[in-house]
Amino acid sequence: MNLLIKNAWILTMNEKMEQFQAGYLIVDDGKIVEAGPMDLLPKKMTFNQCIDARGAILLPGMVNTHTHIGMIPFRSLGDDYPDRLRRFLFPLENECMNEQLAYTSGKYAIAEMQLAGVTTFFDMYYFEQQLAEAAEEMHSRGLLAETVIDSVTVDVPEPMGGLKYAEGFLPRWHGNSRIRATVAPHAPYTNTIEVLQQADTLSQRYDVPWMMHVSEMDFEMEKYRKERNQTPIEFLEEIGVLSSRLVAAHCIHLSDHDIELLKRYDVKVAHCIGANTKSAKGVARVQDLLSAGVTVGLGTDGPSSGNTLDLFSQMRLFANFHKTSLHDRSAFPAEEIVKLATIGGARVLGMEDKIGSIEAGKQADFILVEVDSVNMFPIFDPYSALVYSANSGNVRDVFIDGKQVVAEKQLVNFDATKLRAELTTAMEECGFKKRALKAMEGK
Repeated sequence: MNLLIKNAWILTMNEKMEQFQAGYLIVDDGKIVEAGPMDLLPKKMTFNQCIDARGAILLPGMVNTHTHIGMIPFRSLGDDYPDRLRRFLFPLENECMNEQLAYTSGKYAIAEMQLAGVTTFFDMYYFEQQLAEAAEEMHSRGLLAETVIDSVTVDVPEPMGGLKYAEGFLPRWHGNSRIRATVAPHAPYTNTIEVLQQADTLSQRYDVPWMMHVSEMDFEMEKYRKERNQTPIEFLEEIGVLSSRLVAAHCIHLSDHDIELLKRYDVKVAHCIGANTKSAKGVARVQDLLSAGVTVGLGTDGPSSGNTLDLFSQMRLFANFHKTSLHDRSAFPAEEIVKLATIGGARVLGMEDKIGSIEAGKQADFILVEVDSVNMFPIFDPYSALVYSANSGNVRDVFIDGKQVVAEKQLVNFDATKLRAELTTAMEECGFKKRALKAMEGK
């Protein structure tokens, strides 16, 4: 089946950053065939489907490089409490999280991302088999990583049992065109050297990226300074696990030597400006990372950390915080920020040959952002409009592998109200809300 999108303002995000203010896009068998200006549209071609973009901005689907989609139930719980992780999240997770709650949360989270133009994500949580099934059912593209941590968790009976879980999880999805399974040690300080090395080996065996929280916490930095006179990244180099397959989430606290090591080993960085600043942890040195040639993409972190799964909010926060931190209004032009949300994210996931730009031969993952709403007029620069004016509510249509999953701001194959009802039922069946309200008493 072939598809024509016409009359679109196309931002290709290719190496030349080409754009066609009045352009067309041809898709066939789930892949991009060609894009160009309307006056070069082939006259004799016929199409199974034709969509008039009506001037909407067409760009590659956005890539969320770090999140925890199973954690939707925790959103808005204890947001302003200083020790919310141990006060609310860990206890409720241990008491309530189960396969059904993770699965229904995953579907709801993916719906939220699709409606916001996120077509690919890198998840890190528990019950990843159920989350992978949710992603497959929702026709999303994703990397899903089982968490490994030095404690008993909700889905494994022994500390660091996530590694064994991952060893069974990865082969089940190997070869899937959209879903890739992998592994995610929680952090260097919550795993042994041997487990970190085994996780790296597992990633290498299946040729998939793996993920870990790195250089995020003040106590983490102090621990490695006191115990080893190193930074966490220096420690990871010493034990031999830095590589182009590692996606290091957060990386808030970096030394010049850390940045040098990240570049040397081609480690990728998932930058979560919303969660990092909401938790008052700091603003990462992204300008220095990019100047050094380190690959960086944008992530939302989990819905309990940043409260949203859309990258429009992250782009706006990125611009505001980094310009303020650098005291430089001209830092990070809007087109550079849009690159971080699209082709930059694809590079972080090692998928730049498949997604992240509008180019012939790539998978047809793209979105249309309408320009009819009051907040989208006038537009002198489409990149500025996306970063400073637009929000997730302006996403009109979303395609993944050439299949439309959002049309006119509505899910095509699912009912968002029904997905919410299913999640509500799962939360009620495990007593989540009752326990959450009890935990909030005395806050």
